[in-house]
Amino acid sequence: MNRESALVWIAGKWRQSTSTEYFHSENPALGEPLPESYPISDWEEVHECIQAGAAAAEILETTPGEQIAAFFEAYAREIEASSDGLVQCANAETGLPITPRLREVELPRTTDQLRQAAKVVRDETWRRPVHDEARNIHSIFAPLGGPIVVMGPNNFPFAFNSIAGGDFAAALVAHNPVIAKANPAHAGTTKLFAEAADRALRKAGLPSATIQLIYDLSKDDGLKLVSHPLTAATGFTGSRMGGMKLKAAADAAGKLIYLEMSSVNPVILLPGVLGERGAALAEEFFVSCTMAAGQFCTNPGFLIVPAIPDGDAFIQVAAQRFASATPGVLLTRSGVNAAKDGVQLLQKYGATVLCGGEPVAGSGFRFQNTVLTITGDRFLQHPKELQTEVFGPVALIVTSADASQTRSILQCIEGSLTGTIYSGDSSADTQAYTQIEPVLRRRVGRLVSNRMPTGVAVSPAMNHGGPFPATAHPGFTSVGLPFSAQRFAALHCYDNVAKANLPPSLRNF
Repeated sequence: MNRESALVWIAGKWRQSTSTEYFHSENPALGEPLPESYPISDWEEVHECIQAGAAAAEILETTPGEQIAAFFEAYAREIEASSDGLVQCANAETGLPITPRLREVELPRTTDQLRQAAKVVRDETWRRPVHDEARNIHSIFAPLGGPIVVMGPNNFPFAFNSIAGGDFAAALVAHNPVIAKANPAHAGTTKLFAEAADRALRKAGLPSATIQLIYDLSKDDGLKLVSHPLTAATGFTGSRMGGMKLKAAADAAGKLIYLEMSSVNPVILLPGVLGERGAALAEEFFVSCTMAAGQFCTNPGFLIVPAIPDGDAFIQVAAQRFASATPGVLLTRSGVNAAKDGVQLLQKYGATVLCGGEPVAGSGFRFQNTVLTITGDRFLQHPKELQTEVFGPVALIVTSADASQTRSILQCIEGSLTGTIYSGDSSADTQAYTQIEPVLRRRVGRLVSNRMPTGVAVSPAMNHGGPFPATAHPGFTSVGLPFSAQRFAALHCYDNVAKANLPPSLRNF
């Protein structure tokens, strides 16, 4: 066991963990464990993080925004200087290609959002001050006053990393310290980020416990962490099962928790657009659904296609493309088993496999590119089970009799991050769109028109959220500053307080 790699970062110091339990990340392309070992922190260590974070929160509350902005900018530069090691480590731990995915796409996205965070913390747009001068009442958003726990997903080792991604940046923009819990699938990548963050923190002169890192902890200790009296809030991206357990613990303690959990991202194809460019749409669907082996939270996993000849042709072309392509690498061993279980569940409730449906034999973690179909009538008999998310290159196509049945199907759909409608130039498509759009709009955070939903732009106007179970609260986004920062902020009101005693951000009005 390589104990040299098993260092945690607590209260500004890298030190040997007190834990006696360790784990290894795995190389998913080979299906083999990587040599480095990482600790599963015990409660004593986790509690030390909480206490140090609480002390840092008091300092950060009055730390000038310029100082935090300087950290973000220094951190972005440190990441860029460490890019070779980061992309190589992430490639080994996730199987995602170095180029273009990691080096040209995800790494620049990560540094861009850090620089956007610097701008927002500098101009304080996240604070949204409101003044009622006639009554001498003033309100402003302020830090929560404690550490924010960030638990990142396995599918974005950079852009959603617990110590470099969107939740991390949003928490720190609002002047809150962060306790980062690494995703065990890319522990080494997270450690490299933490080392870069440590160098940037020292340059910016921020409190030593502004950012802390633990690699993993027991499930029971995770529940204690999110519900601890000193923990201010939690940002979690991961499975619905894990998210709901954390939510129950946080809710019972009255603690804030923001979750991104499950999303089938329905895509509706109207008859006219299929007649205009059905083969092209089949290609768009294939590319979007199998990109990164289908491991995007905005993956189009649920299509509604009209039961007409053009719809049948679309399904046939799509299934051929899925079947002929080499399956990509899944991130984890458990992901293969979960995909198999998900496909079997869909089959149990009436779906038919057109292609794929099984793990790929051999080394590495792969699952066949899979398309299933079911009629609208049969879907409506078991809508809950048949909209189960299968995280991988898997999609269910529901054939709908008409726009009225499509509305009925959508009325059964749970909340998703995105919803897409493809419509053509015909008056029939325009009429169908007006019937379908209001039902879909209420069930998704982001409505997309005439393109697949995969990908999330880092834009102030972006909503990467949605109704339950996509997230735990439809009023918030995890991408798009300044709004994402307001998840980790409290509204402070000052009634008849003398101007000299107002916080600095409220004095200049």
